[in-house]
Amino acid sequence: MDKRFFNFFNLTEDQAIALLDTPQDQIKENDSRYIAASHLINFPTEKAINALIRAVENNDPTLDNRIVRRKSIETLGRLEATQALEVIHTCLNDDDCYTVENAVWAVGEIGTTDVSLLEDIAQLLEKPGQTHRVIIHTLTKLNYEPALERIRRFVDNFDPLIASAAITSVCRFTKDYSQMAKVVAMLQHPTVLARRLSIQDLIDSHYYHAIPNIARCPVSLVFRLRGIRMLAEVGIPREEITFAMIQPHLEKTLRDHPHDLDLVHTYEATPDLKVLVRGLYETDFGKCYLASKTILDSYSDIAPSALLETYSEEAKGDYGAHFHVIKLLGWLKYAPAYDLILEALHNRQPQFQKSRAAAAIALGELGDTKGIAVLKDCLCEKDWVLKYAALMALEKLGSRDAYEIAVNDSDWLIKAKALNSQASNIAQNCK
Repeated sequence: MDKRFFNFFNLTEDQAIALLDTPQDQIKENDSRYIAASHLINFPTEKAINALIRAVENNDPTLDNRIVRRKSIETLGRLEATQALEVIHTCLNDDDCYTVENAVWAVGEIGTTDVSLLEDIAQLLEKPGQTHRVIIHTLTKLNYEPALERIRRFVDNFDPLIASAAITSVCRFTKDYSQMAKVVAMLQHPTVLARRLSIQDLIDSHYYHAIPNIARCPVSLVFRLRGIRMLAEVGIPREEITFAMIQPHLEKTLRDHPHDLDLVHTYEATPDLKVLVRGLYETDFGKCYLASKTILDSYSDIAPSALLETYSEEAKGDYGAHFHVIKLLGWLKYAPAYDLILEALHNRQPQFQKSRAAAAIALGELGDTKGIAVLKDCLCEKDWVLKYAALMALEKLGSRDAYEIAVNDSDWLIKAKALNSQASNIAQNCK
């Protein structure tokens, strides 16, 4: 589990526990039991888990306390706290549908083979007002096949997200891939959440044929990379796919050029540059990619100054726009941005990690060989995305000796990339 974004609160474990144990009506104005429940993800200890369990057992009916209970259940799930399963089980009967949803999700994260618990989750499929997608996902994840026929009833549900989860579940249990095209089609849904969740369904169904479609889906490359990697980690050991089969799609995703995506949004007429720059701040990356594509196609000559202006005013603090600005400066081959891109490469703030890989790709696009040394330094980092992007950029700059470092990398994808590239170089030299 990636915990880079969890530890934002200046609380010790004991302070968080004390705050969580404080009765809701005694909480001071600047304190928050919700934050305490969130913060305890950083402390996988028995006393932290017990404090979270006590919070779940607190049945104060106020809205504030209900919200704290939901968060405590979520944190217990993230901590994979098996000792909490009994109390989480009792939450399946809660009147609050969001508490029930979190309880079902947490059971899926913790894992169980307890038939009585799994059957109680399955029975929620018959109960109106529940989050059926989460229920189906958890039952599938925990391989509760007795729920199959109940899940099958949802494959034609009016809600495409529920239908997609149900089709995925039937596929997992029966190996019937006949309806998976409907799930693949969701990658082009106008709603960004639907596109992201369809990637999760394709992961869950082990549907390797969708890897090219995932690579072209207009969502953040984080979701696409996760989908491709997780499918590869299932399919390659089973010898159902090979690294060579996924490599072009993986690298297309890392390259992340808007021309390589199947965009779902359009403009009626080409907006002016100021409107397009604002489009880089959208939360739906599909809209950001449309703005980026239009900037490249229609304003490449005047875009750099507008991008530098928005960077200094706002984008340097907005991690989404920051990512797109860095990428665009690379695509535009704007050499004066070298130092700014180098700064992004070295930015270690958790929320800017996408920009580090973007900066590596951008340095390759600039074509300045003085970037080779700093890109080689990236091969000593922990982040596989950054390392892979650095290898791609080094290839672009004509540097091949980095493979000697990467071939011994602890990450299997980096090692596979290096070995494959070495083999390709040998083959070319023998011609």
